[in-house]
Amino acid sequence: MRKVKLPILFISVLLSSYFNYSIAQTNQPAHFDLSWVPKTGAKQFPSSLKLYKVDAVSDSIHVITKKIQATIDECAKNGGGIVKFAPGMYVTGSIFLKQGVHLKIDKGVLILGSQSFHDYPEIDTRIAGIEMKWPAALINIIDVKNAAVTGDGIVNARGKFCWDKYWAMRKDYDAKGLRWIVDYDAKRVRTLLVQNSSQITLKGVTFKNAGFWTVQLLYSHNITVDGIIIRNNEDGSGPSTDGVDVDSSTWVMIENCDIDCNDDNFCLKAGRDWDGLRVNRPTEYVVIKKCIARRGAGLVTLGSETSGGIRHILATNLSAKHTDNGLRIKSAFTRGGVLEDIHFTNSVLDSITNAYQFNLNWYPAYSYSELPKGYSYDSVPAYWKSILHKVTPEEKGIPHAKNIYIENVKITNAGSAFVGTGYEKSLLENFVFTNCVITAASIGNMEFTKGWKFNNVTIDIDKKPVLPEAGGIEQKERLK
Repeated sequence: MRKVKLPILFISVLLSSYFNYSIAQTNQPAHFDLSWVPKTGAKQFPSSLKLYKVDAVSDSIHVITKKIQATIDECAKNGGGIVKFAPGMYVTGSIFLKQGVHLKIDKGVLILGSQSFHDYPEIDTRIAGIEMKWPAALINIIDVKNAAVTGDGIVNARGKFCWDKYWAMRKDYDAKGLRWIVDYDAKRVRTLLVQNSSQITLKGVTFKNAGFWTVQLLYSHNITVDGIIIRNNEDGSGPSTDGVDVDSSTWVMIENCDIDCNDDNFCLKAGRDWDGLRVNRPTEYVVIKKCIARRGAGLVTLGSETSGGIRHILATNLSAKHTDNGLRIKSAFTRGGVLEDIHFTNSVLDSITNAYQFNLNWYPAYSYSELPKGYSYDSVPAYWKSILHKVTPEEKGIPHAKNIYIENVKITNAGSAFVGTGYEKSLLENFVFTNCVITAASIGNMEFTKGWKFNNVTIDIDKKPVLPEAGGIEQKERLK
């Protein structure tokens, strides 16, 4: 084992031939303005305690979407209340909550997602940074103020039908040079969508086997996600089964959650390329605390949709085990946006692939679009054109990451300590590490960085390999 104590001349002496960097030293931790933190989360909760029971017989065959929706509509019409189920299992397609409605999924209740795409009508929404038509989620909260989904029950989306569709399409699309669009054409089903809404609480429910992203918070504010459990690996390894995605939303509190998935565990997004720059809505004022990440692509990920900017983020008191990356930044040269004032503190991570991965040129086969020969631009769908639309001037598409503060973080059994790749036109600037410990098989690499600061940081280089079960499907795909 080789130990590196920072700040010292560790990079300039040991690894200068591998790194393109600028590093500064500091003897004092920074002081930050986090006075905004108490303002996050929902400040209202549905007040009516009037009960509305879904009138349906428990079984795993009949789709009872209409009965559930009728109960929700009646509850909302009468000023709100609690919509409940008797213990048992119930199959449904897309349902839509209304103002004042508290959907309570109690212990002993199992909601099963329909496995027919016909039960998920297409709506106007945004997916992976592009506004387009897409199937509604299993549970939808759209244009609503003051609603909740709580309980100790289970929502099993049974998303394998979406996974199978995607993998079948990938074989065809990859061969045609269309890797960049297949995720949009596959149109898989999210589990829970909060869109254009406020004062929303999600608490306690267990979500399983998402067809696509599990929880997406889109164009919304004052949202609380508390104590949810996500288990997306029970039916195999599904692609793009993110845990919680905060997408151009603000004043969000996420706490006490436990996520095992196959893509980013907690992910912050803000639009992609030309379309994301057109919308230009940031994700900001977000707290993620007291949460656990198990398998997945990143404990906390910023991007890859960064166009509207991501700022004023506090991720604290977190733990991770067998996750691909600890703190992760991913973007592309066509994406744009500024990532800044990010705080990652007081956390413990074990058996992960990369302690810190920062990449402004992430996954080019997916990130950059080009219409292959044989296709006519005039005949492709509108959302293809949104992705193909060039960002001009080119400088507008260059993302920036700066002022990232990492403090009191202990990471053991990592593959690499740092995988940092900026850009000659956009350096990874002012990343400040304070009171941190990393044990890793290798130091990794850093390129195009500026003003990195280290205060009381120790890195132990231990050559034992990372356990093979670490990480999710995204890591495995990159290794193909």
